[in-house]
Amino acid sequence: MQGVILCLALHSVRAFVPKNAPLGSSALSADRTFGAAEAKGGADIVPSKTALLLIEYQNEFTTEGGKLHDAVKDSMAATGMLERSAQVAEKAREAGVTVIHAPISFAEDGSDNPNKGLGILAGCAADKLFTAGTWNADFHESMAPAAGDKVVSGKKGLDAFPGTDLEQILKDNGIETVALSGFLTNCCVESSMRTAYEKGFNTVTLTDMCATTSAEGQTGACEGTFGMFSAPMTGDEFLAKL
Repeated sequence: MQGVILCLALHSVRAFVPKNAPLGSSALSADRTFGAAEAKGGADIVPSKTALLLIEYQNEFTTEGGKLHDAVKDSMAATGMLERSAQVAEKAREAGVTVIHAPISFAEDGSDNPNKGLGILAGCAADKLFTAGTWNADFHESMAPAAGDKVVSGKKGLDAFPGTDLEQILKDNGIETVALSGFLTNCCVESSMRTAYEKGFNTVTLTDMCATTSAEGQTGACEGTFGMFSAPMTGDEFLAKL
């Protein structure tokens, strides 16, 4: 009986694998947007196939009175990232880039926080950060979505992909290159960068359009991990490629 069950299971799996696919592999793993032959890393940055992903430009971080503003204000000031981000976003729109906003928010009681007993998400729960429907969770006025922009829904964790409609937005708009910026450099930006890379996108990180809680954290990401999973560049360098 066990042998029969195993044979049926193998038959079911192989039904979803093209006949010419190598044994033990599938043409496109379920967690990848592009298969190995179609992966976009290193591709030219074509505006109509490019998304600018703006992560958590919300008052909690960006604005005096936000609970996290004091922690990031020095990093923000070091590059003028908020002003740079608004400028680059506007020029990217004009060039035909798809601008996507990825805000985070939680229920007041933290019931939708996906891992509230550990790490940074525990801090979000304990301090009631980014509470939905409050000023703290609102976009900074200079980074509010413009006509034609897309807004990701469902972001509750650090990575902008799990549990959200981000991947579908990218697919629906024919996106091959994802350029990332926002908060925190070594947390949500880095987490989302890694996933975009693993999914086969041509991944870009905009180093002067990110901020975090320390100079060491900023340097470690921008001069270290970013280069492992993306093409790091400044906002001006990105615009020059459009």
